[in-house]
Amino acid sequence: MARKSKSKQTQNPVRAGDLVPATVFPEKLPEMPKDQEEAELEKLVFGDLDGFKAGLKLHEIESEQGEEEEPEDSAVHRKQDTSAGQDLAALQDDQLFFIDAGDDNDTALVRRDEDQDVDMTVAVLGQEVQEEAAAWEDSDDDKMMISLAAHSRMRKLRDVEADDFVTGKEYSRRLRRQFERIYPMPNWARPPKSSAKRRRLSDDEGSEESDAEMDVDDESMQTLSAPPLAALLASSTDLTLSKASRKAIALRPEVIDIARLTDANVSALSKSAIQCLFFHPTHPLLLTSGLDSTLRLYHIDGKINPQATSLHIRGAPLRTAMIHPSGTRIIAAGRRRYFHVWDLESGVVEQVTRVYGHKGMQKSMERFDVSPDGKYISFIGSKGSVQIMDATTNQWIATARTEGVVADISWFPNSETLSVLNTVGEIYEYDITTHSVTSVWRDEGGVSSTCISNSPAGARFVAVGCASGIVNIYDRRVSFGGKAPGSMGTPTDPKPVKTVESLVTTISTLEFSRDGQVLCVASRTKKDALRLVHLPSCTIYRNWPTSATPLGKVTAVKWGGNNGGMTLAVGNEAGKVRLFEVRA
Repeated sequence: MARKSKSKQTQNPVRAGDLVPATVFPEKLPEMPKDQEEAELEKLVFGDLDGFKAGLKLHEIESEQGEEEEPEDSAVHRKQDTSAGQDLAALQDDQLFFIDAGDDNDTALVRRDEDQDVDMTVAVLGQEVQEEAAAWEDSDDDKMMISLAAHSRMRKLRDVEADDFVTGKEYSRRLRRQFERIYPMPNWARPPKSSAKRRRLSDDEGSEESDAEMDVDDESMQTLSAPPLAALLASSTDLTLSKASRKAIALRPEVIDIARLTDANVSALSKSAIQCLFFHPTHPLLLTSGLDSTLRLYHIDGKINPQATSLHIRGAPLRTAMIHPSGTRIIAAGRRRYFHVWDLESGVVEQVTRVYGHKGMQKSMERFDVSPDGKYISFIGSKGSVQIMDATTNQWIATARTEGVVADISWFPNSETLSVLNTVGEIYEYDITTHSVTSVWRDEGGVSSTCISNSPAGARFVAVGCASGIVNIYDRRVSFGGKAPGSMGTPTDPKPVKTVESLVTTISTLEFSRDGQVLCVASRTKKDALRLVHLPSCTIYRNWPTSATPLGKVTAVKWGGNNGGMTLAVGNEAGKVRLFEVRA
């Protein structure tokens, strides 16, 4: 039998308006009557009409009893609340809300803690120092619980072995106590003990002690000011040790005991290469300067080295900066026709604009040197001239003239003779008392000479560096035939006692230590190009620096140390100042 087609097998769908047989929607089934158990369950869950009426009657009875028992003051308060609610429409939006500060118990607890914090004192090195109140309080500190025994690094905060959980505020107090144990308060931060010092500090309470950043206009002629450091400079006895406790270090040749300290400017890094470093003559302060036009003073404690103050001179990239031998002024100059004098005691910053009568020969004051006694300032000028000015009045005194181009200058320790080096290796020794050149001699093999330095101990040694990386060291007792420094009859072609050939790039720095035992030789052209030479043996230390010493490209070097020790500060191109301590 043939199969029917799919079109014939498909049934027609039901359309709207068509009559549907009764078999499609069967009739509704009759509802079954509820038994007793189902009726009781429905009553318990949904209730019934009788129970609803009984509940209404019970609510009315309780309301009547509550009104009879209500005290008079409650009724008065209800009336006040009603009248207050009617006045809400007249209030502003910000008056409709309040900030929930917690319940009364928490508030009382916080106030008790604040009073305790204000009255709390901490013992630092046996001295009671009043602790200032906290600037703000965090309520979560009291709710936080911290375990001191859970981690090994936190167990040192326990007072006894059984200590475990403490609050957040107690945890903060113990952390502060542990920090003060490791880094105690420095001597310069302690209040003076004598009444005279207290009077000096009370006179300076009006002066600000914060760091200063003073913007100075390039063309400004007016006197500027900065926060003074009189209080810090006045307490010199707290910053230095007594003379009886100072012991000179006698260094041996070939091997030196030197250790690295915390970087001098770790608290405030320079934004450019370090151009100049200078230690304060009596205080543990280090001056740094660079092309970021900022002078920075750091208190050197070997651990934290905090920044004491700073001065920003807008539009004057600083090439040279020195602290006056008196310790009260800082002289700084860049590639400009003027220089600045910063008085640390008064905070006044003075701009000296020109050298009268010698403007054509002094186009820039970026390179200068201050005499050891602080009387004179010598500026390298053009056309082979050096201008000498009075350091107190800033007035021109004399001009030292040489042949060729001046490469570098260096004062003798007696502050009466100035050594002037030109680029062809000739050294002119100018006497400031007679205003004349007393002697001229030539550096052996000197070609493209770059720098010169006289030793501070009687000017016995003089070092001359050149562009080829060679440094000649002269001993005036041997090389000059025993002639006095700068005297007439000095040999014109002396022989050096030592020629240092350890470096192969241009010598940019020659720096003698304060006691004249070590000469530091450095070049800024090559990384880690620094050597130390022992005097008077003229031997190079072979154990330092090593390949692991992070010097970088050395741009400035300065020796310090007021307490019998020796400190070496090395500034590099990255703006960091490495600090090293030489030990006996």
